Amino acid sequence: MSTSETAPVTAFLPCRKGSERVPRKNIRPFGPAAHGLVEIKLGQLLGCAAIDQVVLSTNDDEIIDFAHGLAAPRLTIHRRAEHLSSSATSTDDLVAHASDLVGAGHILWTHVTSPFITAALYAEIIAAYRLALDDGYDSLMTTTPLQAFLWTEDGPLSYDRSIEKWPRTQTIPPVHEINSGAFLAPVDIYARHHDRIGAHPRLYPLDRLTAFDIDWEADFVIAEQLLLKDLASA
Repeated sequence: MSTSETAPVTAFLPCRKGSERVPRKNIRPFGPAAHGLVEIKLGQLLGCAAIDQVVLSTNDDEIIDFAHGLAAPRLTIHRRAEHLSSSATSTDDLVAHASDLVGAGHILWTHVTSPFITAALYAEIIAAYRLALDDGYDSLMTTTPLQAFLWTEDGPLSYDRSIEKWPRTQTIPPVHEINSGAFLAPVDIYARHHDRIGAHPRLYPLDRLTAFDIDWEADFVIAEQLLLKDLASA
């Protein structure tokens, strides 16, 4: 059995205070979850047996208090420094931070804003990632395939109008939109590439509803209604 098959997987969950577009986005009530998206996401991550450890990186006292109350042995709570917690902090700034916190094995970088990626789906993604490493990929990220008439100012991007001006969208080769649901890579990729993916990532497609990402207030409202609908039909 290779090292890649046995090395632990640590979920890295960045969760800063002070969302500008959606106030208290991470912790405000969401459907039946009194502590909102962070409650849902920590439940999903801790409920996935394929994840060995969960590292929550946050500067939000309300989130820290909630997470401590879970008393979960597999959960590490890190109070993030303020210079890494502003709206100006880039993802690139957090790459070294994640690597320092995890140290070894594999990092599964995910977000509370993807509430429909469940524990079972995380397990499937991790299994696909380990197989991908054996197949020559060096990392994995989830995507949403787009088959649409995509244009720039210079003309069509996703299809050739000299062949067919308006092809059926089903026949257009998919373009993959990165949905930020999950990124998986060995820790050494972070050190060598200063990135959360390597040079040859496996693209793992998710359907649009599963990959739904909450970025704006309207997204929050829509996702909450989707969750309540799922619960009502369960």
